[in-house]
Amino acid sequence: MIRIKARAPTARGAVLPTVWGAVAVAYKFGCPLAQQNGLGARIVTSAVFFAVGTGLIAHVRRALLRELRQVRRVARAAQSVVLRPLPPRLDGLNIAAAQLSADRGASVGGDLYEAIATEHGVRVVMGDVRGHGLAALGTVAAVLGSFREAAHDEPELGGVLGRLDRALARHLRERARAEHPAKGGQDPDHPVAEEFVTVLLLEIDRDGRLRVLNCGHPWPYLLSGPRVEPLTRVDPLPPLGPFPLPAELEAESRGHLVPGESLVLFTDGVEDARDSRGRFFSLPDTLSDLVRAHTVSPQTVLRNVFTALLHHTSGRLTDDMALLVLRSDRTRGERSCPGVRHPSSRPGQATAFRGGAGGLAGT
Repeated sequence: MIRIKARAPTARGAVLPTVWGAVAVAYKFGCPLAQQNGLGARIVTSAVFFAVGTGLIAHVRRALLRELRQVRRVARAAQSVVLRPLPPRLDGLNIAAAQLSADRGASVGGDLYEAIATEHGVRVVMGDVRGHGLAALGTVAAVLGSFREAAHDEPELGGVLGRLDRALARHLRERARAEHPAKGGQDPDHPVAEEFVTVLLLEIDRDGRLRVLNCGHPWPYLLSGPRVEPLTRVDPLPPLGPFPLPAELEAESRGHLVPGESLVLFTDGVEDARDSRGRFFSLPDTLSDLVRAHTVSPQTVLRNVFTALLHHTSGRLTDDMALLVLRSDRTRGERSCPGVRHPSSRPGQATAFRGGAGGLAGT
């Protein structure tokens, strides 16, 4: 939890109100005009006290604005640590990512993402915490903190997911105890017991092979030339939180990311966004319009999708939205065995195996 402690008024800050108060008292008791009951004297007295009141209000307003600016600076710093900006390139991949919070004035909310280059390849997480806005920030911090450690420590993607699950369980237990100190364990009827997080884990090794684990999250879209397709249509695992993970967690292999291809990861707030007539936002149609004429960069995809989203919703967001786009910028010469089909390739598409030190990127 982020706590911002208000500062006590300083002696310097109390000088101006004291001066204004002294002026009012001196005028009331020291000025002969203030003792008179004539109309002119009353008008002058009213003007003096009006000026004093206006000065005090202006002083308080300036003090509150200074405090608000300080709070915003602290909040932005804390939020940037939780959801830190990703590098534009990561181990040979071009990446762009951003998030829109449903809470006005918040730069992060219940959505999370991260991309890290490790000795096991580039590992990416995209997740969505139940709820939105600043209320979900604690859970986001717990999951991302665990991922940043586990991505380097765990040789298998299943081990990373297990670490995330345990970190979430600890966070929810601690939160339940903090909200109900009299209870030793988590109350099944308490709202904390209903918390869950959808998580998509993605690993791209140095040969471009894609491995994924999905717990209740929307599958990313693959942009391959003018085509826009889901990476797969397999049913995901349940979200983290309400249900235990399977004893054996093995990442699914989903072919290779060919040079020039892109993956678009997103949270369900994107496709659940509605316009004033209740129509859902169509992410595949927006992406198809973008890639129909030519290949676009991740930054262009990000900018155009968010522009279309804000236009579709008229700027009224009801849920957090996050988008992460990554594209392989390896040269064709880095491939090996060109034209070899991978067993999980889509019909009509040759997926190339290749070697080399290329990899992936973060925002």
